[in-house]
Amino acid sequence: MKKLFTSESVTEGHPDKLCDYISDSILDAYLDLDENSRVACECAAGKNAIFITGEITSKVKINIEKIARKAIKEIGYLGKNDINYKTCKIIVNISKQSEDIALAANDNIGGAGDQGIMFGYASDETKELMPLGIVLAHNLTRRLSEVRKNKIIKGLGPDGKSQVTVEYIKGYPKRIDTILISTQHTQNKKIEILKKEITKEVIYKVIPKDLIDKNTKVLINPTGRFVIAGPLGDSGLTGRKIIVDTYGGYARHGGGAFSGKDATKVDRSGAYMARHIAKNIVANKYAKKCEIQLSYAIGIKNPISININTFSTNTIDEEEIINKIVKTFDLTPQGIIKYLDLKKPIYTKTTNYGHFGKENLPWEKIIKL
Repeated sequence: MKKLFTSESVTEGHPDKLCDYISDSILDAYLDLDENSRVACECAAGKNAIFITGEITSKVKINIEKIARKAIKEIGYLGKNDINYKTCKIIVNISKQSEDIALAANDNIGGAGDQGIMFGYASDETKELMPLGIVLAHNLTRRLSEVRKNKIIKGLGPDGKSQVTVEYIKGYPKRIDTILISTQHTQNKKIEILKKEITKEVIYKVIPKDLIDKNTKVLINPTGRFVIAGPLGDSGLTGRKIIVDTYGGYARHGGGAFSGKDATKVDRSGAYMARHIAKNIVANKYAKKCEIQLSYAIGIKNPISININTFSTNTIDEEEIINKIVKTFDLTPQGIIKYLDLKKPIYTKTTNYGHFGKENLPWEKIIKL
C-alpha cells in the first residue's frame, strides 16, 4: 500500500526560529555563568522590534539586549527588507521565577517544574534513527543557510523553508514525491536563475539521487517572489515550531515547546530523555519503531506514567521493554539533568534544524540496554 507523508523545516532566519535562537542564547548566557539559573524566556518579533519576556532567577546579571542583538546579527539580519540588528527596538520585560514553581523544583524536593506530557520517537528508516522526511527537510534548510552565508548562491536572505513529501510502501520510504523550497531573496534576483541555483547547489547536494525520479515534483519559490521576509513579513514567536523541532509530524507531541527553558522544565528535559530511550530501544534491536510517552506532575519526582508503542515491530514484549527502562534510567528531573548533563550551555546548538538526530547531543548517544 502506497502512502505519502510530508514534513517541513525552516531556516535559522525564519521569524519563529529567530525568536527561538534569541531565547536559547539568553538561556546559554545565564547557564555559562550560573549553571543553576532558572530560565523561562520567550520572545516575540515584529516590524523592526523584539519583545523579550519571561521569568528568570539567577545569581548573575546578563545584558539581555546585547545578547539579543548579537543573535540577530549572527543569523544575518542587517535590515533592508527585514529586521536590523543595530537599530531594531528591543523591549525587555523579565520577572523572577514564581516562588511556588521554585518550591516544586528546588534541589531538596527535585520535582518537575510543571505538569505535562512528553513524547520521544525513533525509527530505523535512517541512520539517525529519525523519520526520513524531517531529516531531509532539515538538510535542505541547513544547506540553504550554508550557500547563503558562504555566498555560493548570491542574493539570498536569512528567511526560508523546506518541505519534503516521502512516498512510503508497506511502511518504508521508497522515493521522494515532492520537494518544496521557499527562500528570501534580493529585489533584483531573477527567479529563473534562483531556481537553477537552488536545484543545483541545494537539492542535488542534499537529496540522495536514488530517491529522486522523473516523477518527483520540485517547487522553488512557487509565488515567484519572496523579498519582504523575516519579522517584517511575518511576526515571530518562541516555541511556535514544535513539530519542526521534533519529528516532523511523524510522531505525537505533548505540546510543550523547548527553547528558552532550562532543564528543570520537563517539557524540554523530559522530551530529550524520551527521545534517548526510544532511540536506544531501536538501536538495541528491541523494535524497528518506538514511541515513548512520559507524564509528570508539578513538584513530583517520578513520572506519573510511562507508555510505549512499538507499532507491532517489537522483538520482545513491550512490558519487558518498560521494565528495562525503569531499571536502567532515573526518570526524575534531577536524574535526567545529571544523566544528560543538562546544566551546560548547549542549547543554541539545538535551536535550529531539529533537536533530535544530531550526533553531538547527549540524548543522541547509544548505550547497551
